[in-house]
Amino acid sequence: MGQGVGFGKVILFNEHFVVYGIPAVASAIGAKTTAVIERSPGSGVELEDHRRETPGYKAEKFEQQKESLDIMLKFMKIDTQHNHYTITLGGDLIAASGVGSSAASCAAIARAFSQELNLNFSDERVNEVAYEGEKGYHGTPSGIDNTAATYGGLIWYRREGSAQLMERMRLRNPVEIVMGNTGKVADTKLVVSGVKERKEREPEKYGRLFQEADQLVRDARKQLEDFNLEKVGAYMNENHRLLQEIGVSSPELDALVKLARDMGAVGAKLTGTGRGGYMVALTPGRELQTRVANEIDRHGPQALRTTIGI
Repeated sequence: MGQGVGFGKVILFNEHFVVYGIPAVASAIGAKTTAVIERSPGSGVELEDHRRETPGYKAEKFEQQKESLDIMLKFMKIDTQHNHYTITLGGDLIAASGVGSSAASCAAIARAFSQELNLNFSDERVNEVAYEGEKGYHGTPSGIDNTAATYGGLIWYRREGSAQLMERMRLRNPVEIVMGNTGKVADTKLVVSGVKERKEREPEKYGRLFQEADQLVRDARKQLEDFNLEKVGAYMNENHRLLQEIGVSSPELDALVKLARDMGAVGAKLTGTGRGGYMVALTPGRELQTRVANEIDRHGPQALRTTIGI
């Protein structure tokens, strides 16, 4: 029996922009996806998904999940003709848009196969497999989700051609955040392609927005390293505005962002794909985290209390 884990993630700055070579900052969160693989006589693969979910998420992603698994099996050269594998997914990371649940499952599956078949995958190899698996969900993934899912911690990430360039960052201390779930499932492929179409249609506008995003994340990095959380929060607010302007927010996300700020969050923005899924609020200190999370829960959406910089 092989076992593996993959971290959930939150993108603090520059989802979508990262696809075009602009740096992004992401962090693993405390919640994880687990995978257990059992081998038996026969052939084929059976996937049992026991993760808690945003209602409808697993049904919506079922075909993409199958495609993702097929891609990973071929990439790892797993023999399914002479062996039968049962893959069981679990853990405390909710299957939902915006928390890196697909990447977490890909990393967990890669690690579980490595253990079961004595493949001795390094973290780098796990990340490569998870990136391939993400293609089933995202078409052309940014690479940031699988990197956070594999390595954990706080990450400065950018793409340069086909290369994925990652630099580990350190926070002085872990910081509490709240992630609010809209309850809507987003189709990442459609949202990403929508940004591409609008960028091609309005190159001048999008060029300006992308330049702003590039400078913003560099300024935000310095504030993270200096542990100036008030300024980090202000940059998160500004990043949300840029994401609104490229058309990836939604009324539900905007409402949760406003609610979190009204309750005292030092910053809040959408995280991940957008058009549904999660937002993230920076809420240093347990008291502030609890206040913001309780208010989000009171309005119906599901609040996840966790930390960054773990």
